[in-house]
Amino acid sequence: MPREGLEVADVFRRFGPAFREQHDASLSGARRRAMIAIESCRTAALGGHVERCGACGHQRIAYDSCRNRNCPKCQGLARAQWIADRQAELLDVPYFHVVFTVPTVIGVIAFQNQTVIYDILFRAASETLRTIAADPEHLGAEIGFLGVLHTWGQNLLHHPHIHFLVPGGGIAPDDKRWIACRRGFFLPVRVLSRMFRGRFMHYLEQAFRAGELDFFSAHRHLNEPAAFLRYLAPVWDTEWVVYTKRPFAGPAQVLEYVGRYTHRVAISNNRLVSHGQRQGSVPLEGLPRRQSPENHAPGCQ
Repeated sequence: MPREGLEVADVFRRFGPAFREQHDASLSGARRRAMIAIESCRTAALGGHVERCGACGHQRIAYDSCRNRNCPKCQGLARAQWIADRQAELLDVPYFHVVFTVPTVIGVIAFQNQTVIYDILFRAASETLRTIAADPEHLGAEIGFLGVLHTWGQNLLHHPHIHFLVPGGGIAPDDKRWIACRRGFFLPVRVLSRMFRGRFMHYLEQAFRAGELDFFSAHRHLNEPAAFLRYLAPVWDTEWVVYTKRPFAGPAQVLEYVGRYTHRVAISNNRLVSHGQRQGSVPLEGLPRRQSPENHAPGCQ
């Protein structure tokens, strides 16, 4: 059970300054800003505002939220609005849930080159879907889809993959009619998997030759072309995982699932069990505490 009142912000406030000093060279500006925002969220550091009840006139002071997308206490309202907007865009057709996953070897590269690799992941997966769907031997139509990147798995380890919500059909080449998929079947996963692997590896090697990848620490040797190619060699013999399935409860269920991660981080407050260090448990007494529920700013639960 999570410890009452324990927050990610408590951990960051206590250990954040030392962590940032120790990892100064490898900590990106975005991560540094996120840590500081979480530490400051709903504290006097960000200021506050007066809330007034329209019925009884009661007033209270509430500290402002940081609104950083990585903060466990923020983004609830934005998440709900995103899901509602996407649901309004759904077509009255069957949908399929398609997931593209990269092997662990690629995950290591992605961890040290996130912006470049995640862009390649989206590009390779989306091109694969559109190319196979446009092939007359399969669907022969121009399709559309929604894709959401997840960067961790249920065990909280780094695990980049993309969830796609895809209508079961598309627009014919003449732009005059709808071509539906066969009942209960979207596109062959083995064909998707092999094209995805080829497209991804093409763009990955292209990025390496352009000097867009950078490796450090234990993987610094991958900056050398020969070492990089040797490292990637086993990937060509691996079947890349592509999952496709029609959502049993409809597309709204998949939207609700992926929507949880569009405005949420892996380490949420309710996952925390204890707060301590190797020498033993560190008491929370003396740490800045979060506000009680009645003092939360509205719309940021």
